[in-house]
Amino acid sequence: MTTGEIDRTSDTSAFELFFEAERRRLFRALYVMTGSAHEAEELAQDAFLKIWERWDRVGAMDDPVGYLYRTAMNLARSRARRLIRAARAPFSAERSVEPYGPTDTRDAVVRALAGLSPRQRQAVVLVELLDRTTEEAADLMHVSTSTVRSLTSEARKAMRAVMETDDE
Repeated sequence: MTTGEIDRTSDTSAFELFFEAERRRLFRALYVMTGSAHEAEELAQDAFLKIWERWDRVGAMDDPVGYLYRTAMNLARSRARRLIRAARAPFSAERSVEPYGPTDTRDAVVRALAGLSPRQRQAVVLVELLDRTTEEAADLMHVSTSTVRSLTSEARKAMRAVMETDDE
């Protein structure tokens, strides 16, 4: 066995640990963004594939998790743009079976999230669900921190309005 093969084996082990540590959380974030378990799973698989292809560089980064989420968000945006162009109509996420079991609160949150713009949903997922700072979310979304604060504020306001209507 050559030295390169040994390094490749340790790279594989490191990637497998990374994958196991992040796969559920990434899937959940993508599910919240898309509203579709099927689409979330496909996006997660595509993101991990891209990370694996570049693992020699990504594994050495200060924040490989951030790179994973940036990759997944970019894939989600690209897929949404393709669907919009193909349909020539606004993108609407399909509903599918919830992987976490039915609850009234979760249903209300999913309905409220579905009413947000894709950018608002992305900002809320990054800041609220993934506990990213405003600065990290801004970097991942390629926008300013004030844009992220504005998007999350608008999203919270819209979600409150939808959820208050559901309570009546």
